Amino acid sequence: MTTTTPAATRTGTPGRTGGATAPFSAARALATAARVLRQLRHDPRSIALMILVPCVMLFLLRHVFDGSPRTFDAIGASLLGIFPLITMFLVTSIATLRERTSGTLERLLAMPLGKADLITGYALAFGLLTVVQSALATGLALWALGLDVVGSAWLLLLVALLDALLGTALGLFVSAFASSEFQAVQFMPAVIFPQLLLCGLFTPRPDMHPVLEAISGALPMSYAVDGMNEVLRQPDITGDFVRDVLVVAGCAVLVLALGAATLRRRTS
Repeated sequence: MTTTTPAATRTGTPGRTGGATAPFSAARALATAARVLRQLRHDPRSIALMILVPCVMLFLLRHVFDGSPRTFDAIGASLLGIFPLITMFLVTSIATLRERTSGTLERLLAMPLGKADLITGYALAFGLLTVVQSALATGLALWALGLDVVGSAWLLLLVALLDALLGTALGLFVSAFASSEFQAVQFMPAVIFPQLLLCGLFTPRPDMHPVLEAISGALPMSYAVDGMNEVLRQPDITGDFVRDVLVVAGCAVLVLALGAATLRRRTS
């Protein structure tokens, strides 16, 4: 007598308990985060890129404006949020793509591991690194490079951390649309550069063309820069600062949800 094997078993794709249909499990998400951290421990170049590069860029920037410390004070706070966002975007997008091209992602999703578990695990692992990254960059800017801010250093750290988490979320999201590491890097001009130009770093957003100003109001990096500038100028928490923080955090959560919805098990 011939036994018929279910389609899900024959193809190796997840059945009722795997992939997108599996209910979210905090234990599986934590196990995924631990696995990612173990892998990163054996990749010192990625760790150096995530943790040290923002600090090196801030150090170089401070000495580029060595004769004009006020210029560093004016843009240093903004770049304290932008540098971690960019580095986390690059590292996260490439690392997630590598999981898919190597077949690791397909094997994981054939188990009782949902996409939400996987994305949450990645976010937790890289989020832990963003805490270290943001703390080092903020400490360097304030106490070693002499960045002069009116507000609390803790608020500056909060915005820097949220910016890095946003970069992580964007990296996880765009990795679903790339088929190679080269393509993942190519997403940077499309996703990061427009935000960098329109965030208000080079010129105040109200001075832009009305169309560009409207577009900048829909980009999360604009609120990241605005939040940093609020800490730079205001001694207390303001309503604008709360708005900026909530927008950046909300965008990070939304992009993570989109990343879970669009996550593919393999490259096409």
